[in-house]
Amino acid sequence: MKLEKITFCPDGDEPVEFFVLEQTRISGTDYILVTDFEEGDGEALILKDMSAADEPESRYAIVDDDTELKAVAGVFEGLLEDVKFV
Repeated sequence: MKLEKITFCPDGDEPVEFFVLEQTRISGTDYILVTDFEEGDGEALILKDMSAADEPESRYAIVDDDTELKAVAGVFEGLLEDVKFV
């Protein structure tokens, strides 16, 4: 399966590419699960869409609140049979 590749352009930093494993919407907020490697084990991040509905491009932030992270990680584990967060 070919994963969608997205490029993030952090302010003042070099662009970073990630592969999107899954996406979901919880209580009106979009989240994506991304990894740095298309195949095999890699670092994974859960990113939250922080952009307004009228913005032409999405703005994502790493989910770092422990309660939110645990809840969203549980949803992604349910969506993806082969993903386990540690």
